[in-house]
Amino acid sequence: MAAFLASSVHSPMTVQDLSFCRAFAPRNFPPIETSRDAGEFSGFKIEARSSGSGSPPAKINGRAPQMVPVEEATSRIRKNSSSIYDTVNGSAKKVINGSAVNGRVNGSSLRALVPQKTRQINGESKRILPELDVKVLPSDEGFSWSNENYSKFQRNFDVWSFVLALRSRTYLDNAKWTYIGGFSEEKQKIRRRGTASWLRECILQLGPTFIKLGQLSSTRTDLFPKEFVEELAKLQDRVPAISSQKARVLIEKELGLPINMIFKEFEDQPIAAASLGQVHRAVLQNGERVAVKVQRPGLKRLFDIDLENLKLIAEFFQNSETLGGPTRDWVGVYEECRTILYQEINYIKEGRNADRFRRDFRNIKWVRVPEIYWDYATEKILTLEYVPGIKINNLDLLDAGNYDRSQIARRAIESYLIQILKTGFFHADPHPGNLAIDVDGSLIYYDFGMMGEIKSFTKDRLLQMFYAVYEKDAKKVIQSLVDLGALQPTGDMSSVRRSIQYFLDRILNQKPDQEATLSAIGEELAIHSIQISLLLKLLLLMPRNC
Repeated sequence: MAAFLASSVHSPMTVQDLSFCRAFAPRNFPPIETSRDAGEFSGFKIEARSSGSGSPPAKINGRAPQMVPVEEATSRIRKNSSSIYDTVNGSAKKVINGSAVNGRVNGSSLRALVPQKTRQINGESKRILPELDVKVLPSDEGFSWSNENYSKFQRNFDVWSFVLALRSRTYLDNAKWTYIGGFSEEKQKIRRRGTASWLRECILQLGPTFIKLGQLSSTRTDLFPKEFVEELAKLQDRVPAISSQKARVLIEKELGLPINMIFKEFEDQPIAAASLGQVHRAVLQNGERVAVKVQRPGLKRLFDIDLENLKLIAEFFQNSETLGGPTRDWVGVYEECRTILYQEINYIKEGRNADRFRRDFRNIKWVRVPEIYWDYATEKILTLEYVPGIKINNLDLLDAGNYDRSQIARRAIESYLIQILKTGFFHADPHPGNLAIDVDGSLIYYDFGMMGEIKSFTKDRLLQMFYAVYEKDAKKVIQSLVDLGALQPTGDMSSVRRSIQYFLDRILNQKPDQEATLSAIGEELAIHSIQISLLLKLLLLMPRNC
């Protein structure tokens, strides 16, 4: 294998790691003006050096790199760096880096980035994953929180205006005397739905911090009315996207090179936008398809301001009897959200989480975790293997592909039991956007920013409790719950023991319903965070010989 090393003829220093198939390690390398003509590239000398038969070929993410001729790379740079006008549908439209507004990337269709996968069904080759049409997401340009000049004073004013307005609306929703013609539960539901819709729009206006908190709140039916939870769940898929210009600038700033030197192709339109970032498809110089996760600019500053306000709000809620302060740990919820937010804006930590999660499942072929391309990763940019799949709750597509629903349910159950009871490291954000099914039926996990860890002591006690449930031993179940801190022992536990025994006898005698199990996986497990009660029910549905 030959490796291309480039060094400037005007400098005695030789750049050792500059190549077209690996990362560009020397981040302080003088920037290349992409508008230079071909003659100016003659200032570089090219050396070919054999790696020798005694050393194995270098690999990137376990794959041998595909070399790109220098002439082809420099020609591509000159071609992609030009900004021209071309005729599209009979009218002149601007084409930048070979990409026109009609959805083409570097002269090729967006769909060319989607792998055409097939599998055999009844002796015929059928494609399972449909072509992924990239939907146009709304831009964040119209929102004040995306403005670089957004002041701290204005932010504080916007947050507290929202809090006071929300408090007023919820008060009126619960005040019976405000209902014309008399109060009724149906009228209250209608008014709550209106408030919930207003709340979702306000959260979008307030930006990333509140969007993320809204997404987390959409799983907390114990804290919020049903109407609020249903409306907040819509935030999972309806988040404004960063403009392509901002995304390109951030990538180039973080990786230290023009984007057309890093990627052979880069898709400006994101395939998904989340509260804290968005994902673009791209192709590396060696032809590998990847997903590039780009963090929203200015998140750390926004979090610092918002969390100061949220702490005061949580303390106010905690001291308010009308908001359930004595019975709900609002300060605890705030502390948990604070930890999650700061963890999720460190993409290096997320990449390490993904690597650890992959190692935990290295011997299980039906669980897939996208590989991390560390050569193209920073705290704000994460490049991963592109692994498309069918959302776990998209039952129509699963049925169209003749996938085995019961097998998907069993695998999802087993994968979480492994995480909770064996490895102690679990995915804590399993909504439908983060769980998918591959062509061969494998379970795909995405997004490892929010992970949970169970200590050995807790893991052992959980295992003891599950065995106690399996044996229908109410006394052991009580002791396990006490050891876990989930139950406070009192003088007389006989009533508690009778209730648990009734629960065990009733549940264990039920016949497992495969449809209900799949529904729990597709909707409950995929939408809600892992809860011990849900895992307990899933364990009881497993065969006795497991």
